[in-house]
Amino acid sequence: MVIFFNKVQRVNPRDPKGDRKWYPVLKSIGKVDEHDVAKMLADETTQNPKEAEMAVYQLEKVVSRMLLDGHTVQLGDLGTFNLTITAEGQKEEKKVSADDIKKVNLCFRISKVMREALDKATFKPVESLASKKK
Repeated sequence: MVIFFNKVQRVNPRDPKGDRKWYPVLKSIGKVDEHDVAKMLADETTQNPKEAEMAVYQLEKVVSRMLLDGHTVQLGDLGTFNLTITAEGQKEEKKVSADDIKKVNLCFRISKVMREALDKATFKPVESLASKKK
C-alpha cells in the first residue's frame, strides 16, 4: 500500500517573509463512497452487497444518533469519535448558556492499532503514477 504526494512550493507559515520552500502534500487518487465500501465489505464477509450497504447506512445513523445523545463512540481498532464545541467564555458562571456555543466539531482519535498501521505507510511522488500508465 502506497500513499501518493505532490510537491508544492509554499511560504513557511512560521516565516511568511522567508523563502518559499517545497513541501510534500498528500494526493488522493480517488474517492470511495459508502456504496464502494459496502461492496468491499461484501467481498470480505458473507453479506451480499445490498446487506453490506444497509449495514454501512445503519452504522452512519447509529454513530450520529449516539454522538448527538452525548456518547463517545469507539469503533474497534479504527478509533473513537466524540463531539467538541467552540464557545465564548463568560466572566460569571451564571451567565454561561447554550447561546455561548458557536460551533460543534466532530473529533476522531485513531486507535493504537490504527496508529501502528499508519506508521508503516510508504510514500511515492504522484508522478510515479504517470510512469506506470505508459
